[in-house]
Amino acid sequence: MKKVKKVLILRFSSIGDIVLTTPVIRAIKLQLSDVEVHYATKKGYVNILENNPYVDKVHQLEDNLSDLVTALKVEKFDYIVDLHNNLRTKIIKLRLNLPSKSFDKLNWEKWLMVNMKVNKLPNQHIVDRYMEGASELGVKKDQFGLDYFIPEKDEVEKEWLPETHQKEYVAYVIGAQHNTKKLPFNRMVELCDKINKPIILLGGPDDAEMGEKVEKFFEQTENSSAYEEKLTEMGKKAKIFNACGKFNLNQSASLVKNATYVFTHDTGLMHIAAAFRKNIFCIWGNTIPMFGMYPYKTKFTILENTKVNCRPCSKIGFQKCPKGHFNCMNKIIFDFWLP
Repeated sequence: MKKVKKVLILRFSSIGDIVLTTPVIRAIKLQLSDVEVHYATKKGYVNILENNPYVDKVHQLEDNLSDLVTALKVEKFDYIVDLHNNLRTKIIKLRLNLPSKSFDKLNWEKWLMVNMKVNKLPNQHIVDRYMEGASELGVKKDQFGLDYFIPEKDEVEKEWLPETHQKEYVAYVIGAQHNTKKLPFNRMVELCDKINKPIILLGGPDDAEMGEKVEKFFEQTENSSAYEEKLTEMGKKAKIFNACGKFNLNQSASLVKNATYVFTHDTGLMHIAAAFRKNIFCIWGNTIPMFGMYPYKTKFTILENTKVNCRPCSKIGFQKCPKGHFNCMNKIIFDFWLP
């Protein structure tokens, strides 16, 4: 292969997947001499990459794929690393007609696991599979984990938080793209009580209502004997600050970075937490860590119900449990200890 001076990386979504590609970005930039690294993604995810010092330019996919292809042709790339491997990236590669390599999505192995409960999945993190997409460039995986870069303007000052949370807090990421990846309300309350430290709930605008519901539950224990009775056996009152929808992604990442511990569903902020080497307690419902997207190169504890024989029921998730019982979350055991 001729000397590569300009590389295009393709990954259009989502938050976690893009963060998981950052070791590939860094390896290409640092291991190839004088290389330009460009990255094409959806407009809504540009902020994940625009502060990354290993990315020279970010290209946005908006409504029209042809517009993006036209813009990419002007750049005269030498090589394409396809870390999405879908129809749109195949079209881009066809129209640019450049040397390229994609990663193995393991669609067949995932289908077998979801539909037949036959495990042919490799014991391999997805970061390692992403690295295979750059293997022909001669780059190798380093030991530095994931990257996430927060601009100074989005660093959250402790004075922005309630006084109860300024000294120490635990972050609990209550959001997820699909409901079957999220604990139901009663289990969220139970988990928050068990944590027994000030908690900041994190998520997007769609999670704000649930966050408010959890926050109000614990507020009402102060003056309501009925609520107090519900917590008698647990015997604690969690201090909750609902930050869902109140901070942008970079600010939420800042809150994760400054947390003592992070509890999270299988979602993007889990991987951002891994980028900051946080101690993570990850909660798994209908999806499983064996798909290869567990926290990367950081300390973590998996909280899951391994005795549900219908799990995994999807490689992504559903709006509600297909079986109706949701036992993967309703019967999960919160087995952890925080010093």
